[in-house]
Amino acid sequence: MKKLFILLAFVFTSANAQEISDALRYSVDDLNGTARYRAMSGAFGALGGDLSSINVNPAGSAVFNNNQLGLTISNYSTKNNSNYFGTQTSESENSFDLNQAGGVFVFKNHDKNAKWTKIAFAVNYENTNNFDNAKFSAGVNPTNSIANYFLNFANGIPLNVLENGNYSALNNAEQQAFLGYQGYIINPVSNSTNNTAYTSNVREGGNYFQENGIYSNGYNGKLSFNFSSSYKDKLYIGINLNSHFSNFTQSSRFYEDNDNTLTNVDRINRMRFSNDLYTNGTGFSFQIGAIAKITDGLRLGAAYESPTWMNLSDELTQRLSSVRSNTSGELPADVIDPRITNYYAPYRLQTPSKFTGSAAYVFGKKGLISIDYAIKDYNNVKFRPTSDDYFRGLNAEMNATLHNSSELRIGAEYKIKALSLRGGYRMEQSPYKNKTTIGDLTGYSGGLGYNFGATRVDLAYSYAKRNYQQGFFSTGLTNAASIDAINNNVSLTVLFEL
Repeated sequence: MKKLFILLAFVFTSANAQEISDALRYSVDDLNGTARYRAMSGAFGALGGDLSSINVNPAGSAVFNNNQLGLTISNYSTKNNSNYFGTQTSESENSFDLNQAGGVFVFKNHDKNAKWTKIAFAVNYENTNNFDNAKFSAGVNPTNSIANYFLNFANGIPLNVLENGNYSALNNAEQQAFLGYQGYIINPVSNSTNNTAYTSNVREGGNYFQENGIYSNGYNGKLSFNFSSSYKDKLYIGINLNSHFSNFTQSSRFYEDNDNTLTNVDRINRMRFSNDLYTNGTGFSFQIGAIAKITDGLRLGAAYESPTWMNLSDELTQRLSSVRSNTSGELPADVIDPRITNYYAPYRLQTPSKFTGSAAYVFGKKGLISIDYAIKDYNNVKFRPTSDDYFRGLNAEMNATLHNSSELRIGAEYKIKALSLRGGYRMEQSPYKNKTTIGDLTGYSGGLGYNFGATRVDLAYSYAKRNYQQGFFSTGLTNAASIDAINNNVSLTVLFEL
């Protein structure tokens, strides 16, 4: 009889468990910011004059004529429609958030002969990513069981490592093999302590009913300290120093059963596998940019955003339960719950840099149209230290899998006295070369604003859709559910001129 150890402990380990999806979580930004910014799909690189515009082009704060304070509250609604081997399911999540708050302070040069006419300082906080999400997939897999996940980790590991019951002393790969062995999902080919080959204890032949639920919450936050200046009110230049904060929690729940035909040996009927991940970290980046007023109406902008250098740490807990049956009937459940939190060694992540070119035309006081085009080099995403063998292999995989991604944003605004009507469109290419793992994003937006004088209120609605493949596990059971992710957002901003 295999031993079942239940411990309560905290384990510090240098084992690696990061994947490409972890890197992209901190590399892909949502459309966030003030309601005016969102209503115009973020096309503000050549416009400025909005607190969120400095996140595209730092020169935008010098466009302000007066001091301004503002804050934004948003409702995030996500819906994920899943198709897994022909079975369609749906899951949704809804949350409210104070996602933006900041202020800009303008100092004008009253010397009429001065060429540098004003300087501006701004401080702005935004949630660049909202991680509140829920995904659920279910269906009958005709060929593949989760047993292959545990087999892939176990093959090559000596049996005595899995028999000693000391989960806390194992690295990540050995822990996965340990769970599968102690849960009777895999068996050794021989009982020799040096055995390194294993077989599945799940009925062969397919038709495995599987469910996979992934529930997450958290955010990526960005605090920007901005400085900009205006030269003859024709050229605006600026710089941001950004501090980043991240907090991410994810709970995944996997279930599998099969129509096991009883034999003279134990076979697995069903199993549940739970993983709870918590990641937190901080980071730094900078931005530089310029806006040129070519004519009274035409503006051009250019901006560079550095990589974000993140320092991250992960915590992971796991639990497995399985139920077997034999000719005597169903046996009591085997529960493998180490009650151990794995604290992985801190690591660093470098996200991609970004270049943005912009153009806008302002039709006097009647309205405007603006276009931003940006490029991100995702194959330069890197986990560090690069001397780590696991990170070196993962970085090489990302370099081969990811590529340059472009983003187009178009926004327009029309004013009727104190009322402003706005609309926008955006398209963001997939960071993957195959455009299947994550597809292209398409989004639309609209909104309105009303200027009361010293106070302005803006309201915006934005919609975005993206298709992607949700792989359940990184190895063994790599079948993926096709998911249509739909995001709806409503934002309200209140601005005060001082």
